[in-house]
Amino acid sequence: MPTPVIIASGGANLASLRFALQRLGCDAPVTEDPGLIEAASHVVLPGVGAARDAMDRLRAAGLVDVIRRLQQPVLGICLGLQLLYTGSDEDDAECLGIIPGQARRFSRSARLPVPQMGWNAVRKVAETPLLEGIDGESYAYFIHSYALPEGPQTCGVADYGGVFSAMVQHENFFATQFHPERSALFGAAVLSNFLRI
Repeated sequence: MPTPVIIASGGANLASLRFALQRLGCDAPVTEDPGLIEAASHVVLPGVGAARDAMDRLRAAGLVDVIRRLQQPVLGICLGLQLLYTGSDEDDAECLGIIPGQARRFSRSARLPVPQMGWNAVRKVAETPLLEGIDGESYAYFIHSYALPEGPQTCGVADYGGVFSAMVQHENFFATQFHPERSALFGAAVLSNFLRI
């Protein structure tokens, strides 16, 4: 049985994420304890809010280097995906630097308000364990103003005035720009696949 933990990176989605993992049979504590994080079978890095604030919190907890060194499967969610990259245009934040790239703000338009908030199609573009047994296009719940362009680590894309990375994988680091804990059966399948890695 997997023994995942959720990094206490702030945000209101922690309770819904815990419930989603409980429905899959895992009671994942929310923690800033480096020892618990390093000993976990799987680590989830969620995030809601601003990149700089989230990084300040991780630095204050002494977790930046801990996360960079993790060898077990790690799943970034929403802002957690962006934190895995070099940086974000949001307040010119310096992020974890595990994956090269810079999060950019969506262009505002009358047709596409920022933030993107709601359901959007996710299309698989590369093989990843997160999409094992999931074919074709699926719908997931997004809420974000910044996104990463498609790149070598991209395994799923969505389109919001242009294609962006909805799912990425780099070595043992995986991430979704959408919220799997709010994405119905598709999200549950992604979380279940992550716990099987």
